Amino acid sequence: MRTIPLNADSAMETTDGAAMPAARKRVFWLFFVIVLMHLLLPLAFLPYTFAWWGIAVVLIGNFIFGSIGINLGYHRMLTHSAAKFPTLLERLWVLLGVCSMEGSPLFWVCTHRIHHQHSDGRDDPHSPRWSFFWGHLEWIYTEDPRRQSLEAYSRYVPDLLGDKFLRWLHRGNKWLVVWACHVVALAAVGYLAGFLLCGDSADAIQFGTRWLLWSVVVRTVYVWHITWLVNSAAHRWGYRNYKTGDNSTNNWFVALLTNGEGWHNNHHATPRACSQGHRWWEIDLTYTFVRLLQCVGLAWDVAPVKVPAHIREKRDLGKPDLTEVVAQDTA
Repeated sequence: MRTIPLNADSAMETTDGAAMPAARKRVFWLFFVIVLMHLLLPLAFLPYTFAWWGIAVVLIGNFIFGSIGINLGYHRMLTHSAAKFPTLLERLWVLLGVCSMEGSPLFWVCTHRIHHQHSDGRDDPHSPRWSFFWGHLEWIYTEDPRRQSLEAYSRYVPDLLGDKFLRWLHRGNKWLVVWACHVVALAAVGYLAGFLLCGDSADAIQFGTRWLLWSVVVRTVYVWHITWLVNSAAHRWGYRNYKTGDNSTNNWFVALLTNGEGWHNNHHATPRACSQGHRWWEIDLTYTFVRLLQCVGLAWDVAPVKVPAHIREKRDLGKPDLTEVVAQDTA
């Protein structure tokens, strides 16, 4: 796997106008939530709470809430209009995405569209060009007016602002209420199953506690990090099918974890395409799910892979000139 080197300028340099500001305000409630979830994570590996079946719960939960909710609902459907579904399924995909606790749909889409417009340039919200940690995690709990102002939403998500359901989730952070309700629902399922399957109340409580930790805490943190790896690792390490003018790469490890999102250079070459795997061995299970729905009439207008000629004809040409990217970005 080839490493895509970054520019030599440090994160604090401003000669090309491409560095992060030295002073950055933190969103402390979000920082607290992220820290809290990571502190709860080791509890799942204690003898009382560890269960091998928990790994299966995480992988299944990742496909439901990560692949269908984030990859398909937030990313391919809302951000890029890569496919259409019946309204009830569209609402379901969005709610599954909310349960991954990655912000409201409007916030997520706005951020990702800014990323595509300024990928690895000065105004990219999460380029790992500054540092791997910034691109992976730090940007999330750092204030950014572009992702909070009405002007930004009017500019980047005007097609979604007319959706009353999406506006309702966004206003007053009601998406957090939905997330909390899903936690309560999963907890109820776990403890109820425990009392139905186990012989005594102590075993039932243990089963329910195991289920809660693995289905919510471990699954949420897992989906967080594999999603963030698309922003960080898939913009630093991997191979490139196309010269896209940024540092996006195809990272097979990230693609495996995310069920297809790691073919990131392909995605930047043709953002609207529903399939992100362009070669036969670039497996994209999220797209496979869409194709299955299409076969039974539950998905349509599935955007095909159409790479622009000027990109398609320039394959694997190595590291892009980020000085040029920044120049284009500031033009």
